[in-house]
Amino acid sequence: MQGGFGTFAWRVTASHVATYLVFGLLASTLLDYATYWDTPWMAVYRPMDAPIVALGPALQCVRGLVFAVVLYPFRDVFLAGTRGWLSLWGLLVGIGILSTYAAGPGSVEGVIYTALPWRFHLFGLPEVYGQSLAFSLCLVGWYRRPHRAWGVILGGLSGLAVLFGLAGALLPQP
Repeated sequence: MQGGFGTFAWRVTASHVATYLVFGLLASTLLDYATYWDTPWMAVYRPMDAPIVALGPALQCVRGLVFAVVLYPFRDVFLAGTRGWLSLWGLLVGIGILSTYAAGPGSVEGVIYTALPWRFHLFGLPEVYGQSLAFSLCLVGWYRRPHRAWGVILGGLSGLAVLFGLAGALLPQP
């Protein structure tokens, strides 16, 4: 395996932020998040035009670093193992989506403890399943077939996420 924790943290963070940006943009467009966000069921969330929401993609760097710290001790399982991307994706889906400790939409706890209709539990799942799958494939692929292009593409997309987030949070709204 190449590099130590710094390399791992960079690759995890860039893979996460880049896939978060791509799948967030796709989902918000294809699933019409603006309309969905205006429903009474979403009243607990901040408005989509709130500066902190705009900053969300940039703040994913922090989440990527948390992922790196948590995944680092187990990296051999998915980086060296056969179908490691599937092991990583299964871990993310099992703990991060379905069995999260919070009662979030789409999770077992969310189904049990919220009054959200089923359609709201199912609505965002294509985005989170797709993003977590893409993240797993990118991270494991970057280690299995290392090439400078991974860093350029994923690092470039991550840089755009940070710039978009900062612009959305700091520039005056029309």
